[in-house]
Order: sequence, then C-alpha cells, then structure tokens
Amino acid sequence: MTFTSDERQYLAAQRRGHLGTIGPDGTPQVKPVAYFWDADAETIDIGGPELSRSQKSRNVEADPRVSFVVDDESATPVGPGGQRGRGLEIRGTAVLLSRAEALLPGFSPEVLRIRPRRVVAWNIDGPGANIRDVVAG
Repeated sequence: MTFTSDERQYLAAQRRGHLGTIGPDGTPQVKPVAYFWDADAETIDIGGPELSRSQKSRNVEADPRVSFVVDDESATPVGPGGQRGRGLEIRGTAVLLSRAEALLPGFSPEVLRIRPRRVVAWNIDGPGANIRDVVAG
C-alpha cells in the first residue's frame, strides 16, 4: 500500500491541491488544481477546463516528473510546538489520459494521472514528518 490509512482519509477529504510541473525552460510551474483521489489504484487525477491545451499538460508531455501538494490548517494543534499545518507532498510521474466523463462540470474529460514515487507527509499520522519512497509493485 502506497499511503497509510490516515493519509488515504486525508486525500479523500480534500478537493484542491497544487501541481508542480517543469516548464520548457526548466523552471517550475505551480498551479492550484482540483483533483480526484482513486483509492483503489492509489493514483490522483487532476482535471480542468480544456486540460489537454493547458501549459501543465504540455509540461507533463515534455517531462512527466511532477510534485503534488495537498495541505491545510487544522483547527487544533497537530504538530511539534503547536503547529497546525498538515499535508502531503506526492512526487511521481504524470500522464495525460481521457476519462469517460469529466471530474467536475465545466471540465474536459482529460486528466493528468499521477503515479506516486515518493510520499512526504507532515502531521497526518502523528506529529512531524513521514518521508518514504514508494516501491513499484
């Protein structure tokens, strides 16, 4: 299993994250995005209007390496020293695919599907960081 039980619940409860791709000149591009967490496949699908025509899609086609962050602020302290921030960074590769239907109204049926290679969690399973590489199976 790629994600812990708490991480799976966290991903299912959130709806927005930030996708980092590598631009044509090598600089990072980070955009807020809506996503769908596929618990069975343990992948993340990112959608948007006319997604296949977006810069993030062109970036992924040129270099599939991505970083995806979902984070929030807890109402109660969850981390060391009273930290309230918690989240996940998922590093992996993405590919542009077409689904039978769009993730949300107004979105195109295309998605960027992320397959995790490394998970960096903070204050999800408990206080502090949890970093691990995903073993391909």
